[in-house]
Amino acid sequence: MKTLATALLGAAALAFSVAAAQAEDWDMPMAYADSNFHTDNAKAFAECVAAATDGELTFTIHASGSLFGGADIKRAVQTGQALIGERLLSAHQNENPIFGVDSVPFLAASFDDAATLWEATRPVLERILDEQNLVLLYSVPWPPQGFYFNKPVTSLADAQGVKFRTYNAAGDRMAELAGMLPVKIEAAELNQALSTGVADGFVSSGSTGYDRKVWEFLSHFYEADAWLPRNHVFANKDAWNGLSADIQSDVRGCAALAEYSGTWRAVHYTAFTLGELAANGMDVGVVSPQLKGELENIGATMTGEWLNDAGADGKAIIDAYRAAR
Repeated sequence: MKTLATALLGAAALAFSVAAAQAEDWDMPMAYADSNFHTDNAKAFAECVAAATDGELTFTIHASGSLFGGADIKRAVQTGQALIGERLLSAHQNENPIFGVDSVPFLAASFDDAATLWEATRPVLERILDEQNLVLLYSVPWPPQGFYFNKPVTSLADAQGVKFRTYNAAGDRMAELAGMLPVKIEAAELNQALSTGVADGFVSSGSTGYDRKVWEFLSHFYEADAWLPRNHVFANKDAWNGLSADIQSDVRGCAALAEYSGTWRAVHYTAFTLGELAANGMDVGVVSPQLKGELENIGATMTGEWLNDAGADGKAIIDAYRAAR
């Protein structure tokens, strides 16, 4: 009996050591504040994966660009410096126009339209990311984009010469067509840019303004529902292929839940953050009819430009999107 007990204990210890050796912890860099709803959603995703895999796979969240700056996250995951990460892919539209489809002004300006556009885009995007050594796991939209200024703006004439913070090529082009001066700035650097006068206006959701307390620098927010950009979570393909089929299935299940819950967080966060901007002294309202018309004209121009750049893949996405609406 003593020999048997010793053998059983030895087998249990060996099994435990093998399991411990197989357990993996992946760093997960993110560009946004620890309090941001995208970050909270990723934390819930990580908790889901840890529970579903009995701790065989865990993710350590690094918020606010603390591990890699926003512009570096995609490359870090591609090359295996981090094995999972989240990125606003429209910031990489210079690599492939498809990355910017969610930021074409007024193409999809509501949560319902954004969801329809995402369904049309996802198969194409998965193929492109696969070719870049990335596995797409889930995507969550931001609330509708509006405009922040440090003065009343009721027409494009009022915005001429404004130093306008942007985060992707669509924002750059829109600012140029509107007569503003685009300045590319990551979210983590926004407050410094506003406080030093590098930027005195920008386009983003109420979420960014709330997270960064921009009422300390700017006075007006205009709801425009210009577009709903998406954050995407992806894994390094080589590391993904090294996971067992069961763990991959667990992660996929948690990713589907994260996409669903994150989208609803975005919906409910919209009204909350706009209320907080107003409660902290900002003038919050909708864009004037004149400004809306001027912006929609810019949107039509940019839609044509994007379709020209995106080629057959872009046309297929827009055709599928319009057919499904």
